[in-house]
Amino acid sequence: MPLTVFPASRNLRSGIQSMWRHLLMGCAVFAIALLGLAIPTSPAQAAKYAAIVIEESTGKVLFSRNANSMRYPASLTKIMTLYLLFEEIDSGRLTMQSRMKASRVAAGRSPSKLYLKPGQTISAEDAIFALVTKSANDVATIVAEHLSGDEPSFAKRMTRKARALGMSRTTFRNASGLPHSKQRSTARDMARLGIALRRDFPHYYHYFKTRSFKWKGRKFGNHNKLLSSYSGTDGIKTGFINASGFNLVASVERHGTRLIGVVFGGRTGRSRDAHMKQILDASFKRVKPTEIRTQLAASSKSKRAAVPMPKTLPSAPPKRLRVRSNIDMASADTSNDYLDAPPVIAAGERIVWSVQIGSFAKRANAHRAAIQARRTADTVLSMTPARLTLVTRGEMPLWRVRFHNLDEIEARTACAALFADGSPCFAVQETLKQAG
Repeated sequence: MPLTVFPASRNLRSGIQSMWRHLLMGCAVFAIALLGLAIPTSPAQAAKYAAIVIEESTGKVLFSRNANSMRYPASLTKIMTLYLLFEEIDSGRLTMQSRMKASRVAAGRSPSKLYLKPGQTISAEDAIFALVTKSANDVATIVAEHLSGDEPSFAKRMTRKARALGMSRTTFRNASGLPHSKQRSTARDMARLGIALRRDFPHYYHYFKTRSFKWKGRKFGNHNKLLSSYSGTDGIKTGFINASGFNLVASVERHGTRLIGVVFGGRTGRSRDAHMKQILDASFKRVKPTEIRTQLAASSKSKRAAVPMPKTLPSAPPKRLRVRSNIDMASADTSNDYLDAPPVIAAGERIVWSVQIGSFAKRANAHRAAIQARRTADTVLSMTPARLTLVTRGEMPLWRVRFHNLDEIEARTACAALFADGSPCFAVQETLKQAG
C-alpha cells in the first residue's frame, strides 16, 4: 500500500528543514563571533568587503579575506597622491613652501574639500595636511595638475608607480578617489602601498599622525579615528564613496611589532573601525616580537649562505664601485674617516648596529641610494626605514644614509650583499639605553 503524504506532513518536514538551516547558520555566525571577526550582513556589503593584515617586518599575512578582489579605493587613492608629492619634494623640484594654484577644474571638485577658488594657492605642506586630515578632493586635483599638468596625466603616473611598487591589480584614473568605474585596487595592493610609503619616506610619515589641521581660520579633524581610539596607531588614511563603502588603511605598532591593516566596504565608519580593531587584536595575538626576531635570524642565515661573508666587518669601501645609472655616485662621499667612533658602553646601555651606505650632496640622491640598498640587501633592509641626516664635512653639507636598529648578524649580512653588488657599506656600532 503506497504511503500517503498529507499536506500537514509536508509542512512539518519543511519546517524542520528550515529550523536546521537557521540553526546551522546561527552556529556559524556564533563561531565567527567567538573569533572576534565581524562579517558582512548583506550581499551588497559582501560585494564591497575585503580585508588583510600584514606584519610589516616579515611580510607575513596574518588575516586575509577577499584580499585580491577588485574594489574601489575611494580616498585611499590619496596615499599614492601623497607618495608622488613626497617624491617631488625629495627630488628638490618642490619645497614645503612651494605654492600650487587652484584651477577652475580643481575648484569644481565635489566635497570633501577646502573650497579653494580659481587662482588661489596652497603650499605643499598645507596640501599634505589637507589630504591627510580633511581628505580634500580639490587639493588632490591641485597637486595632480601642478605635478603633471593635468589630472589624467597624473593618474597615468600614479598607475606606473603602482606597478613599480608591485601593486599589480591597481589602476588609477584620478588623484582623489572620486567615483570612476575603472579606478580599482585590492586590499593587498593597498597594504603594499601603505608599507612602501612608510619605508620610502619615513621622514614624512609623521604627517599621518596629525589629529587636526587649521586652514583659513577653520579647524579640520582627521577622519582616522583610530589615532585616538586604538593604542599604537600612527596612520594612515580613510576613504569613502557609495560604491566602496567605508575603507581604511591603518598602521599600528606595539612592543616592536608593526601591523598594516586594510579594510574595504564597511557599512559605517564606526563599524569599519570596530572591525579593523578586531582583526588587528586577533593578529597581534598571533605574532610575538620573539617570533619576528626568529624569522629575521632565519632570513639572515639563508642570505649568508648565498653571499660569502666577510671575516671582519667592512671598514672601507671597495676599491672599484660600479656606478649605478639611477644614483649619482659622483656626489656621494663614501670615505669613512668621519664615521662616529666606536661607542663607550655605559651602565644600562646596549649595543645596536647600523649600516651606512654613504653621504650625498643632494637629498634626492641619498633617498635613491637608500631605495637601491634596500633592494640589494632585501632580506635585511627591505622593511627597515633609512634615516637621512644632514651632516657637514668641512664646509660641505652632506646627507648621510644609515639603516638603524640592526644586530651584528644583520649588519654583516647587509654589508656583504652590498659589497657583492659593488656598493659601499660601513657597519657602525651604536648604543641605546635599555628600557627599565
